[in-house]
Amino acid sequence: MAAPETASSSSSTAPNFDPLARIYRWMEYLSFGPMLERCRFHFLAECVDARRALVLGDGDGRFTARLLATNRDVQIDAVDSSAAMLAELRRRAQQTAGDAARLQTVNADLRSYSPARSEYDLVISHFFLDCLTDDEVADLIERILPHLTPDATWLVSEFAIPEKGWRRFGARLLVRFLYFAFNKMTRLHVRQIPDYSRVLAGNCFRRRECTRLLGGLLVSEVWQRTDL
Repeated sequence: MAAPETASSSSSTAPNFDPLARIYRWMEYLSFGPMLERCRFHFLAECVDARRALVLGDGDGRFTARLLATNRDVQIDAVDSSAAMLAELRRRAQQTAGDAARLQTVNADLRSYSPARSEYDLVISHFFLDCLTDDEVADLIERILPHLTPDATWLVSEFAIPEKGWRRFGARLLVRFLYFAFNKMTRLHVRQIPDYSRVLAGNCFRRRECTRLLGGLLVSEVWQRTDL
């Protein structure tokens, strides 16, 4: 069985993703087919040597489950403000990995969360940072940074706006629609993708690898801490 969930205080204004927990995967497939999942798993091989991972907002837990199944030594702390999403994550981890004893879940608002443990050598944020503002991303990284190893890796998957061409116009319209839809479904009040690259680079992370999918609408990145 999975390790018991740790409760933590969260703001009443946090978006509510609980109603989407059971249908989130099918919403993805109906909207983007397998592309979001492909984006999440693109750099999974970068995680084979990780020993302690901090997973931020993994939704229904598909990446967490795959990481547990492919890396039999990693210990994972998965944090999410949605108790229903965490329940799906734990169920999927047990079903996929067959051993969720290395998983600890934390029900907390990541806009105020600080890790209770240290020495994380891997951070995962797949399609989560877009739920935060620039300032909230900066605050989150500032709180997490003291708990990371000097050479920690940070994997990011996100929506992106291509720099030029007709794809830029289409991507802007699509991202605007997605924010509108999630505002109606979850009360998410963020309206644009934060400049997380600037914040990571300003905190001694270097983007080591990057791949783009769907004409640049999706991006998967590997960031490496380099402050030593």
